[in-house]
Amino acid sequence: MRIIFMGTPDFAVPTLTEIVGTGHEVVAVYSRAPKPAGRGQAERKSPVHLAAEGFGLLVRTPKSLRDAGEQAAFAALGADVGVVVAYGLILPLPILAAPRLGCLNLHGSLLPRWRGAAPIQRAVLAGDTRTAATIMQMDEGLDTGPVALVDEMPIGPDMTTGELHDQMMRVGADLMGRALAALERGSLTFTPQPEEGVTYAKKIDKAEARIDWSRPAAEVHNLIRGMSPFPGAWFELALNGVPVRVKALRSTPAAGQGAPGTILDDLTIACGSGAVRLLSVQREGKAAMDAETFLRGAGALPGRAN
Repeated sequence: MRIIFMGTPDFAVPTLTEIVGTGHEVVAVYSRAPKPAGRGQAERKSPVHLAAEGFGLLVRTPKSLRDAGEQAAFAALGADVGVVVAYGLILPLPILAAPRLGCLNLHGSLLPRWRGAAPIQRAVLAGDTRTAATIMQMDEGLDTGPVALVDEMPIGPDMTTGELHDQMMRVGADLMGRALAALERGSLTFTPQPEEGVTYAKKIDKAEARIDWSRPAAEVHNLIRGMSPFPGAWFELALNGVPVRVKALRSTPAAGQGAPGTILDDLTIACGSGAVRLLSVQREGKAAMDAETFLRGAGALPGRAN
């Protein structure tokens, strides 16, 4: 089939690779425009942009798809289907309607739970025990279209967002390949989403990442794994009398009680109820390290974390 692929981050690259590898004709790849990055503020192409160039594909990076000229150029590609994976731009109706068979989207949640921008992180932050890669047909709503295929997966009690992200992008790529094969055969069917159970996965705000030790240990643990690896849940320690920001990248619930923020044993820290033991941390300006390595370099710890 003739396919227009639309995606931006590394999460979308395996799906593009799957589509190219199965022999579909990718007539164009749409990705977010390069952005200044790094010390020199040189423009950096997105992971999908770089992957598409590696495959020798046409890449387009419009800043908006609301312009009539962009919509006409999109329609002129004569695609059978659009495939959208974490693209990052709103698709107006003329774009959604241009491909002969519409647009399919890979979404990282068990819809209708966690519609929106950050479904993987929100599921981990909420302590959900299961999620799914979902293939849906796009409409003008926010992840409201009918669902074609679902591949459910458990979320382990200590699984981080990074681990779930990497599993999801591999599962999702395979699922999209299966969906396109069924669509080509004319056997792909769609089921409307239920009206009950809708939740929204708003974009992660960095202000959410500071650890509040007065919260129950389960919530602190979910915050740590939900924010790992990015932006990283953090707290402050006074090392040698100097406040130092420390990111907590991996933790596990632990036995113990104390005033919230009290360091009970090594890096076991009391919460509003219960405690968490930090297993992997990252001191400001340093590389990530396990707790034992951190403790060897930190010297005497203060009595509490802030």
